[in-house]
Amino acid sequence: MKRKQSRLWIIIMIVSLNSIGMSVVLPLLPFIVGKYLAPQHIAAGMGMLMSVFAASTFFTAPVFGALSDKHGRKGILVISLLGSVIGYILFGIGGALWVLFLGRIIDGLTAGNITVLFAYISDSTEPNDRAKWFSYIGAAMGIGKIGGPALGGLLGNISIGLPFFITAGLILLSMLAIIFLLPESLPLEKRNKHLITGSFNAFSHFKEIFSIKEVKLMLITGTLFYAGLGIFQFNFTLFLKDIYKWGPAVIGSVLTIVGICEIVSRALLLPWLLRRLKERSIVITGLTMLGLGLGLILISTYIHSIVIIVFAIILIIFGEGLFEPTYIDKLSQSVGENQQGKLQGVNQSLQSANNVLIPLIAAAIYFISAGMLYATASLAIFTAFLMYRRKTSKAPSNQ
Repeated sequence: MKRKQSRLWIIIMIVSLNSIGMSVVLPLLPFIVGKYLAPQHIAAGMGMLMSVFAASTFFTAPVFGALSDKHGRKGILVISLLGSVIGYILFGIGGALWVLFLGRIIDGLTAGNITVLFAYISDSTEPNDRAKWFSYIGAAMGIGKIGGPALGGLLGNISIGLPFFITAGLILLSMLAIIFLLPESLPLEKRNKHLITGSFNAFSHFKEIFSIKEVKLMLITGTLFYAGLGIFQFNFTLFLKDIYKWGPAVIGSVLTIVGICEIVSRALLLPWLLRRLKERSIVITGLTMLGLGLGLILISTYIHSIVIIVFAIILIIFGEGLFEPTYIDKLSQSVGENQQGKLQGVNQSLQSANNVLIPLIAAAIYFISAGMLYATASLAIFTAFLMYRRKTSKAPSNQ
């Protein structure tokens, strides 16, 4: 048991390194894209870079998951992280816009690391312990969001490409940790023995996973959750700039709350609640908090108040922190060990589809009305709440 737990803490360390690395480069994206595009085209260029990465991930995440079910988690993790290293090095080298796109495409096509990490945790934990470890993954990601952007800004003053090379180095360290410290989690006897040509078709994995009724309902609920959350993540800084007329320093200070709340909700609150409440209650509480937070942003379009904004952020991030790990846990319990990678790949692929579509849809609605946008986000979460409540009210009481 202790040996398994030591493996999991290595995973947490790897996620923390990756999170810090990715957060370091975020503040520099507008500046590095601005080297190749006119100021009025920077936002569109950044959107295209995000979309091409998400589109690449959409097609390959289920495939990487299925490959890990067949060949084991460790090798696929190494390949995935190697792709990220190459992608960030290309970003640091730059020289032309097409080089940036090539870097994002390579990173996206090999972006199976989150898929396989979740599968690794499913392999290495008992069902009643998974939600806690999934929450630790989220807390590890939150660590990077606190200090990473500030560090990226400082490094960017030295050289605009330096933070991308630093990120590549951190991910390379993660890759070496996997090679030398992390044992394989999926034994040969538990691996999927059937891998055919169709296994490289992402849509065949969607068809297979969505044929499982319980999984289908959970994935639809999760897609609605990520849609509502995605509107907040994509639009919130623009909302604060346009509606509240805040500058980068104020917005950055307010968003520090996000990283703190992620760590507290996932590393402290959720494990505490899991010992006291049923998972169904935690999921419903998470969706309720998220919906209320989005509703507060809707109210703040008409009643300007920093207090409302701060409460909205706290409710949204705590709601996300309670729902997401528990949701992933429920998904992982719906299939056997030889389908964990495929399932997590389909889930990540759906999130990638959201990352392509939500910015476009949100931008169109926001152009009409900021209030309408956050009403739409609240509606998505309310629908997810009703679907999950209806589904679980018919299920056995142990949920």
